[in-house]
Amino acid sequence: MDYQNATRILPEHLIAAIQEYTDGEYLYIPRKDEHRQAWGANKQTRQLLDQRNQAIYQRYCRGTSVKSLAAEYYLATKTIYKILANCKKNE
Repeated sequence: MDYQNATRILPEHLIAAIQEYTDGEYLYIPRKDEHRQAWGANKQTRQLLDQRNQAIYQRYCRGTSVKSLAAEYYLATKTIYKILANCKKNE
């Protein structure tokens, strides 16, 4: 997401109306609901995390302890338990 100069996009009367509420501050305008994308849709982050979580679950099922998994993946044991619960639920 790039910042745009409002004077290049919006008409002057609309800029003046916005300045009544906020003057010279950054303003985030959210996307319309129909244009929103799920988290991680633009990059492979969601897929990479899903693969990592599956690997954690498989290793746990083969006997690796939660404490060892947490240390290896640099995660809190509570996070490992959440990952395990989600993977079990999705089976």
